[in-house]
Amino acid sequence: MNLLHISLLLLTLLLSSCLKEEKEMKPTLIHKAPSAATSNQIAARVLNEDISFKRLYSGVENDIFELEQKIYDLKMSRLKAIMLETFMNNHPDKKNLSNDEFLEKYISKDSKPSEKEIQNFIKDRGLPKESINEKMRERIVSFLSMEQKKKDVDTWLTQQTEKNPVEIFFEKPSRPTFEVEIGEGPYFGDPNAKVTIVEFSDFQCPFCKKGRAIMEELKKKYGNKIKIVFKNFPLPFHVFAKKAAEAGFCAYEQGQKKFWMMYDKMFSDQSKLSETDLKKAAKLIGLDTKKFNSCLDSNKYSKQVEQDLAYGKQIGVKSTPTFFVNGQLINGAHPSKVFEDIIDPILN
Repeated sequence: MNLLHISLLLLTLLLSSCLKEEKEMKPTLIHKAPSAATSNQIAARVLNEDISFKRLYSGVENDIFELEQKIYDLKMSRLKAIMLETFMNNHPDKKNLSNDEFLEKYISKDSKPSEKEIQNFIKDRGLPKESINEKMRERIVSFLSMEQKKKDVDTWLTQQTEKNPVEIFFEKPSRPTFEVEIGEGPYFGDPNAKVTIVEFSDFQCPFCKKGRAIMEELKKKYGNKIKIVFKNFPLPFHVFAKKAAEAGFCAYEQGQKKFWMMYDKMFSDQSKLSETDLKKAAKLIGLDTKKFNSCLDSNKYSKQVEQDLAYGKQIGVKSTPTFFVNGQLINGAHPSKVFEDIIDPILN
């Protein structure tokens, strides 16, 4: 081994030793049991400065909520299995039946899907006809049967718990709540409604299209009992999103209804959001095209869109769609029931 090789080996060992030493260095932390004075207010103390939970959670409120929700869902899933077993074992018809036998006889008697249900599943999933062979069909039937069994179990448990309510002693996590400024942007519904949903969306985002469908469900169910406020949050990697957002404002100049018509038109075909396409869409929905085209060409609402985006970031929006239901944050295109679980108690 020559001198160069020895020098390189020594240097490698030295760097390795330094990196190892650096990795092992950790700040000195003392985990203390919370006292009555600190348990609900103070998370930590640095140089005699108290760090509040509000400050600790600031900016990561929803990340913490989503992790807490996963833990809660895991607990509930486990509890549901225990509930099912307990109610079955205490049922007078259980006798010498196994759990599976009782399930098949009393809870889910006929979970086999009909031909119509199979065909609807194929249609809804957009499965090509040539891919539906015997093996694929068996998988579809198995999946639908399992889904039906889950529904039957839920129905049966609902019936059992009506007579014997289950007490739960672990907390359900609370959604983070924010003060959200409504502003004077486009909205649907009664301006004085008890429930206000603020929607941050991106016209080129496929998940936002799902969000739009959810908002339509809520409109049909609640009508003017809710107010839906729209705000733009065009993501930087969606090249047409910002101009589409400006097009929404240009349509809004011609009335509230015209905005929602443009909103529907842009979401109905997200492949047609170029400036040429936007101008064609404006003509199709009956806008004054001279005013609309002039507005779009002038970049009149470019700053307004940027303000929506900046404000969204300020209050914790990180992706689209994001909704605030009376300030409670819902991140993503969740099923309408997630929204209803917040809306119904407020309205009732």
